[in-house]
Amino acid sequence: MKSSQKINHFKKLLGEEKVDGILISSVFNITHLTSYANFSSEEREAYLLITEKSRYIFTDGRYAEAVKKQIPDFELILSKGENTFLKNLEALIKKHNIKSLGVDENDLRVSEHKKIKTISKSLKHIDLGEIRSIKASGEIKLIETACKLGDEVFTYIIRNVLKKGITEKEVASEIEMFLKKRGSEISFKPIVAFGANSSVPHHESGNKKLEKGFVLLDLGAKFENYCSDMTRTVFWGKADKKQKKIYKIVKEAQEKAVSEINSKILRSTQNDNKKILANEADKAAREYIIKEGFETIPHSLGHGIGLEVHEHPFLSPKSKDILKEGMVFSIEPGIYIPDFGGVRIEDLFVFEKTGLRRLTKSDNSLIELR
Repeated sequence: MKSSQKINHFKKLLGEEKVDGILISSVFNITHLTSYANFSSEEREAYLLITEKSRYIFTDGRYAEAVKKQIPDFELILSKGENTFLKNLEALIKKHNIKSLGVDENDLRVSEHKKIKTISKSLKHIDLGEIRSIKASGEIKLIETACKLGDEVFTYIIRNVLKKGITEKEVASEIEMFLKKRGSEISFKPIVAFGANSSVPHHESGNKKLEKGFVLLDLGAKFENYCSDMTRTVFWGKADKKQKKIYKIVKEAQEKAVSEINSKILRSTQNDNKKILANEADKAAREYIIKEGFETIPHSLGHGIGLEVHEHPFLSPKSKDILKEGMVFSIEPGIYIPDFGGVRIEDLFVFEKTGLRRLTKSDNSLIELR
């Protein structure tokens, strides 16, 4: 999707939300709309303001030259000396007679909200994250490439790195180094969990050494700002009967969620585009795990992915998100037993007209390593 198309898509919100302008503060939404990705996600270095006829980018002198060259579709407003962001924004609110200003309810900080409230009495909170939920074909290709890198690092780890005596931290470092050598980087801090540590869904990799039992690897790569995310649970040594049973149930739970969505896609094409609810996929996997005698999944079944590892849509029991063509999301059921271990299988899927297509290609059947 071209930048102009993204802007037009964004402009529709002006009418839908009945606002005169929208202030974009999320660095990921700024990247989405401008294709410029050098602003820090930790610091507030830029804002966008979009009205029906104008578009502005606020930043400081450090980025002036780059912005002029790479974001020509936006008028640059520099924060310098007394011309602070707030004063510049106030001037534009008056210039364009912006009576109601939309702000990102999921990103704007309380301190920012208080300051902006002093110059714009009518602020409307809008969920701007959904604007990125449906991916263009080019975006999907970038995610596919990131997935391929994730597949490559997984293969490298299980073939060359997992050796007796290695620690979780060392494996995590190997994941990061592998991707750096290929001109990529991690999309999030890898989770490497050995043995009973795998019962903690977001375990922090430590100094535990590889031993017989579970090996949980949750990793992701980044390619041209787009992320991948995949989890595999393999076994160091031969899996016992209980471990095999857990693995089988988790894999079947994922298959049931995929089947639930695919059946709804088929029915949707036959019955005038019936809505496909994200929470129904979660329910299919969650209820199956509970029916088999295990505790409910302690996290959502899945999440969207793109410029961020976690974005719309969200596949959870309380989610009201509707799954649509072009969305890319994870399906990641898990069973976790304290002091014993856990299994999670996570794959990324793209929603297409004919059904879900898996983007993560690594073998997700039971793997025993010796």
